[in-house]
Amino acid sequence: MTPRYPQAILISCEIPWDEQENLIEDIFRREIRHVLAAGFRHIYTFGTAGEGYAVDLARFERIVEIFREETSGGGVHAQIGVIALSTAQFRERLRIAYSAGFREFQISLPSWGALNDTEVMRFFVEVCSSFPDARFLHYNLPRARRVLTGPEYRRIADAAPNLVATKNTGTTVYTTMELLRHAPDLQHFLGEAMFPTGCLHGECSLLASFGPLFPKQTHRLFEYGRARQWDKLFAFQAEYLRVVEDVIAPLRRQSLIDGAYDKALVRLAGVPMPLRLLSPYEGFSEAVFEECRAILQEKYAHWTE
Repeated sequence: MTPRYPQAILISCEIPWDEQENLIEDIFRREIRHVLAAGFRHIYTFGTAGEGYAVDLARFERIVEIFREETSGGGVHAQIGVIALSTAQFRERLRIAYSAGFREFQISLPSWGALNDTEVMRFFVEVCSSFPDARFLHYNLPRARRVLTGPEYRRIADAAPNLVATKNTGTTVYTTMELLRHAPDLQHFLGEAMFPTGCLHGECSLLASFGPLFPKQTHRLFEYGRARQWDKLFAFQAEYLRVVEDVIAPLRRQSLIDGAYDKALVRLAGVPMPLRLLSPYEGFSEAVFEECRAILQEKYAHWTE
């Protein structure tokens, strides 16, 4: 069964804030250009790392405008994420992004209360059918209070033909296999840890948290998976993850929300990204960041060449 969306590497773009929590537009544009210059063509903002849960409507509208300006070139697949608590709230923000020219969106389930089966189906049908010429990726995560399975995606995909992809980072070997078995027509984006395993069971894609920092190695990991070069794929994955875990070891001492880690990674890649997040969420300190940078420069400088 041919997937509804192309196999690709998906990259998040984080939002830089000044001390008054205002958007720093020039750094945001620089970050987007950095990602595109590294050869990534499927990018998004306003997931968890992009603080989609925290931005108010005014910030949302301006960031959408800038993201559209920077990604309107040929061959770029840019997604706007929406995190909200009701269908009406989703439609409101989706309509803003749709009017700006976007046709690819990333949505998660409303999370104030866990949805039952009827509510899940109603959500997807109502949201996706509101923009029938758009394509939707579902961001499947425990924070939404319900993690969907392969059989559930089969039923939803049959009812919502413009649901084209999923994003999963917390799957097990078994649940990954179930995604590819029951919903092979959806393009499943998996993190670096599970992408090779997913490739054993069918076509899948890479959600690359470390792509902006290690673009060449990320493309290499993806190509090994796409070509089903198992001997190279799993050996290189082991090396890739060892390097990553060594570099970010100082970050592992704290448990912060996703964007704190991703902003540190973007800054390690050379973009002058502030480490702060919108209140009340905490970012990493400059001291912790400098520990990571020292490890990168002393042990893995050749990985950034």
